[in-house]
Amino acid sequence: MLSSSAQPSPDVSRLWLLVLAGGIVMGLALGVRHVQGLFLLPVSMDRGWSRETFAIALAVQNLTWGIVQPFTGMVADRYGSAKVIAGGLVFYALGLVGMAFATTPAAFMLTAGVCIGVALSGTAFAAIYGALSRLVPPERRGWALGVAGAVGGLGQFIMVPTAQWLIGGWGWVSALLVFALVLVIVLPLARPLRESAFAAQQSAAADAGLTMRAAIAEAFHQPGFWLLNLGFLACGFQLAFIGTHLPAYLMDKGMRAADAVAALAIIALTNVMGTYVCGILGARHRRKYLLAGIYLVRTAAIALFLLLPLSSWTVYAFAAVMGFVWLGTVPLTNGLVAQVFGVRYLTTLFGFVFFGHQLGSFLGVWLGGVVFEATHSYDLIWVGAMALGVLSAVLHWPIDDRQIVRTRSVSVAG
Repeated sequence: MLSSSAQPSPDVSRLWLLVLAGGIVMGLALGVRHVQGLFLLPVSMDRGWSRETFAIALAVQNLTWGIVQPFTGMVADRYGSAKVIAGGLVFYALGLVGMAFATTPAAFMLTAGVCIGVALSGTAFAAIYGALSRLVPPERRGWALGVAGAVGGLGQFIMVPTAQWLIGGWGWVSALLVFALVLVIVLPLARPLRESAFAAQQSAAADAGLTMRAAIAEAFHQPGFWLLNLGFLACGFQLAFIGTHLPAYLMDKGMRAADAVAALAIIALTNVMGTYVCGILGARHRRKYLLAGIYLVRTAAIALFLLLPLSSWTVYAFAAVMGFVWLGTVPLTNGLVAQVFGVRYLTTLFGFVFFGHQLGSFLGVWLGGVVFEATHSYDLIWVGAMALGVLSAVLHWPIDDRQIVRTRSVSVAG
């Protein structure tokens, strides 16, 4: 095994380069996704489609992201995250261009749904956090994930007024094409996230030569792995429903379009601090309890939002609270997987956990459209989001978060 002195730890400038590169890529990827709710009404009206048509395309996007993520993780763990990130940026740009020119629901689903879903699996949480977890020393991992998440949240915040300005001034088609161009321009940011031989050797040594197949089997036999997966479903359901349908919900209630834009902007802005704080807290406190607390806070925020009279101030307060706990679950969940199973196959294992999140995202977006078309109301979905939040808090409590101690080495082939 390599000693800790075999190679120097990355210096401060190198650490900042890593977290900024990862954060910018993740911020753009998630930012474009975050503002897709702003496209719902203009796309639906321009193409003559129902809200359900738009919603099912984004639901397929979320489900595709979840299904593909474990396999993207396997590629990243075997061949390096940088290649996966670069490929994801290219797929994202192609998906946005195709989305802009899709004239049928099937073409829109293929581009906005399948293509961008695959792209997100290579540009968002799993790929970025997996690379950083291997490249950053363990004692700085919580800080790195928190800062990268905060930078990503800042990118989401900037994307909200940018999208609104582009849609209002140039139209939604031009807005999508501009986003595609930006994603191509940032391709060089994948390069700093190449995993060095030292990082690969350190992670392999820490996991006692465990093969990928053995690591997956090991995780699948841990009840806590499945509890984490099921609990993450609530996160995906809540965030995808709110991100996609909140603008339309507010305007249905007589609120201004400016209030809907402001709500998404506040969510993104408070998410910057919230993600950073959650990353730091995850290095100091038990992550499973922090996760349970986040889901209870979200449930309480939704309940108050529905019970209080709707106004600009209640919308902004709701957005601020939800934003603070918006993506804080991701570094905590990723850190919990790394804590228990190690970092050698972190991207793969987190990919399987993330499937639960994306299954919830699919249901949140799709059922939001289906229920609205059937009842002309989102009330049932809000109630479901609260119920899932309570259930998720309960599921996280009994997770065994002790590190697995491996007493024997297995073959590295496989």
